[in-house]
Amino acid sequence: MSEGWAPTRAGEVAPGARVRVGGEGGVVLTVSRVEPRFLDRPGMIAFIEDTPERWLKAPVPADASVEVQR
Repeated sequence: MSEGWAPTRAGEVAPGARVRVGGEGGVVLTVSRVEPRFLDRPGMIAFIEDTPERWLKAPVPADASVEVQR
């Protein structure tokens, strides 16, 4: 079974989404929360996965295109 990925603006991603950052072969994470103004920089956000399996933070421009698993 193939996974379906849809391009989405990073600023529209909500917690609970499975996101691929960096295109095919990029980092895949399940978003636990979204940090606005990453490093206090306007236009930057960070997706944070905070699960028992791992902790990961992926900063991206809010207007960047990322892929969300459907």
